[in-house]
Amino acid sequence: MEDQPDQNRALVLVKLLHTAVWFFFAACIVAIPVAVALGWFRWVVVLSGLVFFECVVLAFHRGRCPLTDVAGRYTDARGDNFDIYLPVWLARYNKVIFGSLFLIGELFAVWQWWRVSN
Repeated sequence: MEDQPDQNRALVLVKLLHTAVWFFFAACIVAIPVAVALGWFRWVVVLSGLVFFECVVLAFHRGRCPLTDVAGRYTDARGDNFDIYLPVWLARYNKVIFGSLFLIGELFAVWQWWRVSN
């Protein structure tokens, strides 16, 4: 079994990786309506595909990021943000906030694509 400093170091690394992955996908979600507004529909498809892939991974893991389970190996804490460097409120409502933004961005993309193609 690892000693406490090694466990703490491992937890910090997992939390940093999880935060970086979260930031990447949050940026993709925020970029979708921007790409739509600029008419960059190929980028919309790429960004949407990346986020959709993330959704499949989350669904496969019962709605949890696989990194949450990895972080759980290094601590007994189980607060909303034990596995990521986000404020508690954002970690708690992350899926609702970014799921809604993703859905709105996708609806905007479909509406704009339909408008431009007609």
